[in-house]
Amino acid sequence: MSSTDKAWPDYRAVWRWHFYAGLFCFPFVVVLALSGSVYLFRPQIEAWLDRPYDQLEFTGEPQPPAAQVAAALRSRPGAKFQSYELAPGPFASPRIVVRDQGEAHRMYVHPKTLKVLGAVLEDERPMRAVFRLHGELWLGERGSYLVELAASWTIVMVLTGLVLWWPRQSSGMGGILYPRLNAGGRVVWRDLHSVTGVWVSAFTLVLLLSGLPWSKFWGEYFKAARRVTGTAVAKQDWSTGRESASEHAGHRGPRSIDREQSRDKPTVHASKGNSGEASHERGRGRGAAARELTLAELAALDTVVAVASRAGLETPVVVTPPAHAASLAWSVKSMTANRPRRENLTIDGITGRTLTREGFRDRHWVDQIVAVGIALHEGQLFGWPNQVLGLATAVGLVLLSGSGAVLWWRRRLPGSLGAPTPNLPARFSWGLALAVAALAVYLPLFGISLLAVLGLELLVLARIPAVARWLGLRGAMS
Repeated sequence: MSSTDKAWPDYRAVWRWHFYAGLFCFPFVVVLALSGSVYLFRPQIEAWLDRPYDQLEFTGEPQPPAAQVAAALRSRPGAKFQSYELAPGPFASPRIVVRDQGEAHRMYVHPKTLKVLGAVLEDERPMRAVFRLHGELWLGERGSYLVELAASWTIVMVLTGLVLWWPRQSSGMGGILYPRLNAGGRVVWRDLHSVTGVWVSAFTLVLLLSGLPWSKFWGEYFKAARRVTGTAVAKQDWSTGRESASEHAGHRGPRSIDREQSRDKPTVHASKGNSGEASHERGRGRGAAARELTLAELAALDTVVAVASRAGLETPVVVTPPAHAASLAWSVKSMTANRPRRENLTIDGITGRTLTREGFRDRHWVDQIVAVGIALHEGQLFGWPNQVLGLATAVGLVLLSGSGAVLWWRRRLPGSLGAPTPNLPARFSWGLALAVAALAVYLPLFGISLLAVLGLELLVLARIPAVARWLGLRGAMS
């Protein structure tokens, strides 16, 4: 069979796609793998950071929750009550979030003496910084787009890597399922790269796909698709892009609660100059659900917390007041990282009657799938084995990136990028076209960037001889 009769894309063409995807993705993969490894252990890290507030010594009964909130507000005049997180243990401080000058402050109040033991800005909590690095590279919305673009091309990198790994003329499992460490030189690096890749590929794809609902572009794309297909819900359990940083880095953030409560309800501010402050907060995109409660309203917190404590919800349990004075319905949410075990309650602040209770089974099947995927992504679905699996995958991705970088550097020739040269002329393939189209529809940023790269290559780069030679574009397109 002549070379022109061989099927296209051939091995070298796939290798070229894998090379370019890897060259773009590997810096992002390293950063996301390292930050994700830290975030996997968020519950343990936050418990360690909060240990001074969870091992208090006192005798007798703690003060009522309303008194604890009042103490927090007295320490910060002008602040408004945002939410109350039940103490995680009998000798632990509750977490009280208040809003002051448009900023949310998490306050730790001694449950007996009512002394404020500590306070921290919600946006400055350590795990929130880790989440922002992981989700948006500390670049805001632009960073979210970059992460999503890298994730899309990493999926391409994994798929093409599996095609390259697929055994063709092998006489054993060496270099396929285990590296041949005694082979020396380039063979060892190649085996480390390919074998590591095949072992981590399945869970890597799971992590990449389950992380997409949080991203800004794909998350909004997904919402639009749900509206078109009739699977949309009034309120989904996760946020996208910038909103998700508040939700994931320390239970449900106040910004998410603001949006949620103010979506269908008017916001009330009872403090002086309230209209100007409300306008200021809306202008900053922070919502305006926090309001000044009357003493009678705040007293209802005692009733709600008593009911919530007996409801059997998984910690952390967060209580938020009604968004406006006319409502008696307080919100109680289990914000456990194992999302399939979350429950949402509304409780009448006067009678203590549970008005609604929603659990995993009550959600739309799409939301159930996403909830399982997010819990798996965060390492919280099935306990410490899930964390170990995530950590092993992250370590594998770092090794994969490092070995790929070594292979690239060792094979590149002076004056070139080191891309594999094409063997066969590019020809139309229905199978390939359909596969790429399907991938582009599912991953719109991949499709947009692919068209942009192909257009740039055809119209500009391939027409500049020196650039084309350096990029490996000379000869037939592949």
